[in-house]
Parts: sequence; C-alpha cells; structure tokens
Amino acid sequence: MSFCRFPFTENKTVKNRALIVSVENFYPDADLSKRNGVKRDTRRLHKILTKLGFSVEIRIDIEAEEIYEAFKAESEKTVKDCFVGIISTHGEEGVVFGADGCAVKLAKIYSYFGGPSMVDKSKLFLIQACRGHELDGGVKVETDSSSSEEEDGMSELFSIPIDTAVMYATSPGYGAFMHPLGSPLIQTLCDLLEKEGGPDLEITKLLTRLNYQVAYNFQSRGKMLGGKKQMPCFVTRFTREVFPFMDTRMAAAEDLSLTFAATKLIDEPRRSRKSSIS
Repeated sequence: MSFCRFPFTENKTVKNRALIVSVENFYPDADLSKRNGVKRDTRRLHKILTKLGFSVEIRIDIEAEEIYEAFKAESEKTVKDCFVGIISTHGEEGVVFGADGCAVKLAKIYSYFGGPSMVDKSKLFLIQACRGHELDGGVKVETDSSSSEEEDGMSELFSIPIDTAVMYATSPGYGAFMHPLGSPLIQTLCDLLEKEGGPDLEITKLLTRLNYQVAYNFQSRGKMLGGKKQMPCFVTRFTREVFPFMDTRMAAAEDLSLTFAATKLIDEPRRSRKSSIS
C-alpha cells in the first residue's frame, strides 16, 4: 500500500484536483488476479493531468475502506473548477474491489460529492473496471439482468450528483480489458488529451470521442480472447457545457523528473499471479 501527493507548485491558491486509485496487487485470500498495466496507466495519467494544471493524488493497492475514506476526504475539500476521480481495479456491476477483495459501492462514492464543498463544481469519474463477465463480440450488446441487479444499477445512477459525469470502461454486464501496456480506456483518453485541441473539447464531446476510439479501434488479441471488443459508455448530469481540461492548463513549475516520482512510490509486485482482463 502506498500513498503519495504531488504538490507541483508553491502557489497556495485553490487548484483543480485529481484522485487516482489504482489496484494492481490483491491480497492472496482475495482470489483476484494481478492487473498488469496499472503502473503504465497511472504514470501517464499523472503526467498529463499535472501538465493540465491538476494537483494529483495517487493511492496504490489500498483496501475497500481506504477507498471510501480517500474519496470522502476529497469530497470535503473545494476545487477551483473541477475534480477528477479515477478508479482502476477489478469490479462487477455497481461495485469495484479494494486490494483486500472487499466491495466498494460506486453509488456511495458518487453520493459523497453532492455536499456543499462541491456545489457548482464539475466532477468527472472514470471507472476502469469490469461490470460483469460477458465478452463483447462486437455484434450485439445485451444483458440478462435480474430485477435486483437493475434496481442496484438505477440506485447507482440516482446517486450521481448534479454537474457530474461518469465514464465506464465497458457496458453493464461486460468485462473490461487490461493489457500490460495499459488499458484501452485510459490510454485512449491520454491520447486524446495529448492531441492538439483535445483538452479544448467540451466534456461530452471528449467522452463521445473516447467511446468511438475504443469501440472502433480496439480489438483484443490472443487465442482465447482474440477478436473481442469493448464498448465504453458514460452518464452525464451536467446542466451546462463544461471544459474541465482547457481552463486549468498551466506549465508545471517543477522539473518533469518529478513525474517519475510516482513510479518509485508504487510498490513492486511482491508475488506473481496470473493476469486477467480487468
């Protein structure tokens, strides 16, 4: 378990913030496989968001209760204009898992951000996690959910505060791919934010392009999973046009070598485990 904060400026004025929660290694009794590629996603997100003017906090391989605590603490602070929360771990519909294998309800995470500290602030969540066990063949996406699962899904949507968007790596009921070179969702988002004009996009346009790029340009390889696709989706409760990455851009005051501090604070794998698609 690691914790790190990157204060890239001596300026004490309020900045936009990002919290990245990444789980690569799980406790042995959690029965969840290692997620190769998490470090690459985390390093790249940290570098790009910092260049865009965000104060970035990273939490690595933390337990379920610590995930709740981290987001609760963030929700009680204020930001200049925008908060970005990113969770990368194993998951199922409506929940993600801490390093201890315990479930974290996404509805509870979202509900924290409806308080007074975040009123009128833009909130964006990206969830890099499976939402089920089905694999998308790229022809038709459908789920066979029970009524209780549908109710849980609706509860999750109702918990999303006003002026918030949530980007999911995949559609309900389906698995999300993770590759040693990084996840399709996060790596594609980083590509878009590094392109000229990418940070200037209104948030729904940015997320729509992200949907398109992953859905049409990604296809899994290998004997077992070759040819499978991934269809991200997003939910928005914004009541106005939002440009979260354009208005916050500023040059980092520190040397870019600080970018790689994150890699030194990320624990190296303590044991080998088989990889998974999420």
